[in-house]
Amino acid sequence: MSHKINDLYESKKITGDQLIVLNAELVAFTDICGACERIKNTPIPYSYSAFIKKFIFFYIMTLPFGYSLSLGYYVAPVVVFIFYVLASLELIAEEIEDPFGDDENDLPIKKISENIKKHVEELI
Repeated sequence: MSHKINDLYESKKITGDQLIVLNAELVAFTDICGACERIKNTPIPYSYSAFIKKFIFFYIMTLPFGYSLSLGYYVAPVVVFIFYVLASLELIAEEIEDPFGDDENDLPIKKISENIKKHVEELI
């Protein structure tokens, strides 16, 4: 992209001021791409994920003892509901761990890049 911008400047299609602005935008774009790549290549550590699963398990196993006196027999549906919420949060965290993949819940990267291409072509 830098080569294309330099070609535009050398062919006098853009001015020096426009070259400076485009260069700053290109640097910002490169920084953003690097940040996205770091997000993509940094998974949640396995030890962290395992700890969360163990914590949820032990919390749910001890929860009935804490609420049995105040809730009585209603403790069973309350514990099931709390387990459902915590387990769902863990599954959601695992699902969104890689937002740049091809799963249905991932970011629509192809559509975003097509829109960026269309807007850049309009500007040029």
